[in-house]
Amino acid sequence: MRQLLPFLSFFSGASFLLYGWLCVFSGHMRAEFERYGLRRYRKLVGVLEVLGGLGVLVGQRYSPPLFLFSASGLTLLMAAGIWVRTRVGDPLIQMIPAAALLVINALLAWSFATNS
Repeated sequence: MRQLLPFLSFFSGASFLLYGWLCVFSGHMRAEFERYGLRRYRKLVGVLEVLGGLGVLVGQRYSPPLFLFSASGLTLLMAAGIWVRTRVGDPLIQMIPAAALLVINALLAWSFATNS
């Protein structure tokens, strides 16, 4: 399992850099946040995703507290994302990316917290 953690960290960090960038600059994400009724939070969510992704990538190697804080924050962000998608009635298949990233980041945070 420990051999998988660097890959999961890279996957999470890279995913959130991409999703965060899209959240801030993509017309599709602008429309999605309108649909969620959260238009004014789109850029904040995007910036948090980018910062969290950077925190996971940089923190894994250079700053364990940053890594733990970032992975934990991204876990909470994905829990909120699943809650929003449930609230607007999205099908379960649309929740899979958020659920997978929630599990990955929770696993990263838990693994770090229990092995430090």
